[in-house]
Amino acid sequence: MVPAMNEERRASLRLVQTAPGEVPQTLEQLYRAYGAYVAAIAHRLLGRDDEVDDVVQDVFLDAWKGVGTLRDPGALKGWLATVTVRTARRRLRMRRVKMFFHLDEHPEYGDIASSDASPEHKALLSRVYEVLDTLPVDQRLAWTLRYVEREQLDDVARLCDVSLATVKRKISAAQAAIEAVLGEAGGGNDA
Repeated sequence: MVPAMNEERRASLRLVQTAPGEVPQTLEQLYRAYGAYVAAIAHRLLGRDDEVDDVVQDVFLDAWKGVGTLRDPGALKGWLATVTVRTARRRLRMRRVKMFFHLDEHPEYGDIASSDASPEHKALLSRVYEVLDTLPVDQRLAWTLRYVEREQLDDVARLCDVSLATVKRKISAAQAAIEAVLGEAGGGNDA
């Protein structure tokens, strides 16, 4: 069951509208408005399905605690994306620790591509995610936001909470690693 809001939180959420005239009054309403959006970002950042539900739950619990701090109601969607990136970062770091200690199986990335993708595309995308698993988490996130999520460089920097120059370096380093393994098929190079 989703908890109802106290009056203080309700007053702060009056600023946060999910649609004209509609204000989320409960965590459930917030989830219904943005759950699919958060899940899609989490899925592409993590590359596998088995952690997406946990990340979505963590994102909305964190969002529920901090939504009252938003000053601009129009910033809710972008703010949820930032919370999703931070949550995915923690999850990816934990995954690396588990894999180091052999507490997690090597992930399968066959489901990351859409069902109508060609077998070659599915194999390439799976291999890209395998390479991403070897990169530092922040490089992985920056590259994925840029080339998989197709975010603008300014937005990638904001979502990763780093400067534009830093995010460009992270994307370039990730791109170089991908190209070293896969050749030029790894993606673009505009960072």
